[in-house]
Amino acid sequence: MTKTEKLIDKINDRADGMLISSDVNRLYLTDFDYSDGYALITKERSYLLTDFRYVEAAKKEAAPSFEIMTIEKNTFSKLFDENNIKRLMFEDTRMSCSELEALKTRYPEVEFIPAGSIIEEIREYKSDIELQYITKAQRIAEKALDELISNLDLNMTEKEAAAYLEYLMKKNGADGISFSTIAVSGKASSLPHGVPRNVKLEKGFFTIDFGAIYKGYHSDMTRTFCIGKADDEMKKVYRTVLDAQSYAIDAIFSGERNCIAIDKIARDHIYGTGYEGCFGHGLGHGVGLEIHESPRLSPKEQADKYLTLGDVVTVEPGIYIENKYGVRIEDMVYIGEKAPVNLTLFEKKLTEI
Repeated sequence: MTKTEKLIDKINDRADGMLISSDVNRLYLTDFDYSDGYALITKERSYLLTDFRYVEAAKKEAAPSFEIMTIEKNTFSKLFDENNIKRLMFEDTRMSCSELEALKTRYPEVEFIPAGSIIEEIREYKSDIELQYITKAQRIAEKALDELISNLDLNMTEKEAAAYLEYLMKKNGADGISFSTIAVSGKASSLPHGVPRNVKLEKGFFTIDFGAIYKGYHSDMTRTFCIGKADDEMKKVYRTVLDAQSYAIDAIFSGERNCIAIDKIARDHIYGTGYEGCFGHGLGHGVGLEIHESPRLSPKEQADKYLTLGDVVTVEPGIYIENKYGVRIEDMVYIGEKAPVNLTLFEKKLTEI
C-alpha cells in the first residue's frame, strides 16, 4: 500500500478525507518539502495545494499521485464540493486553534473531525527508501565525528567544536542538522541537554550528541570521550552506561519488543550499579522525519506499546552526576524483517583524547 492508501484505510468511514497542514506530514505524504500550503487526501484523489512559488518545483518533485494546485480564493470550496466532503479530518495535534476556527467559519457546511496521531502512526514504519535515507544521514554524521576527533584542537571552545562538527556534516553531504549540536565538557557533561559554552574544552568527559539530515530524514547519535586520562570512577561510570546499552540492545536482538521492558533492562542495571536516580530520561525514541517520534522506550510509555516491524529507535542510556560529570552513549536500531539492525557503526570504547 502507498502512504496515502494507508491513510485512507485508517480514515475508513470516519470521514470523507483529511486536510494535512503540518510541514512534516505534508512532506511524508507528498514527497515534496514546502512550507506554505496543505495536502488534501480524499477517498479517490490527492491534492498538493500551495502558492505560485512552489508549483513548478512540486510538478517535478512531488509524488505522481498528487494533483498540484495553486490555492485561490475558491479552491477549497470547489474541492470540497467536487469530492462531496461533509466530514473532514484535521491535524488537531499540530493545527493552531485560530487556524481551525478560521476553517470552521469559512466552511460551516463541513464537519471538522480531530485525526489524532494517525499519520504519525503510519510514519512509525520506515520503508526501504526511508531506511536508506536515515542510514545515509548516519554515515554522514559518523564521518564528520571521526574528522572532528581526528583534528580536535583542545584550545577550541565548546561552541567552536559544535560549529565545526556541523560544518563537517554539511561538507560531507548533510542537508541540515537534526538539532542544535550538544558538545559539552568537564562538569557541563552532567547536563543531558547542555548548551555548548564559549569556554575552552575542559578536562574530563566530553559528550557530543548530534545528527545529520538527508532527504528530510534525521540521524541521532551520542558519543562520550575523555579529554585527558580517565580515573577509575570515570571508567566505572562509562562501563556501566555501555553495559546498560548493550543489555538493552541485546534484549531487542533476542526478541524483546515491549517499550517499557526494554527501558527497564538498562535502567535496572544503572540503578543496581550504584547510580540510582542518575538516569532521568527515557532510554530512547523513534527517529525519522522528526528527531523525536513514536515509539518511545520509556517508563512513561503505554504498557501495551511494542516495537514493530519498520521502527527506527534510539537506545541512549546515561549517567549524570550533578556538578561532576556525565556519560551518554546512543545508537539507532532498526527493527528489520529478518532481524534488528544496529544502524550506528561508530566505535564505543572509551577514547582518551
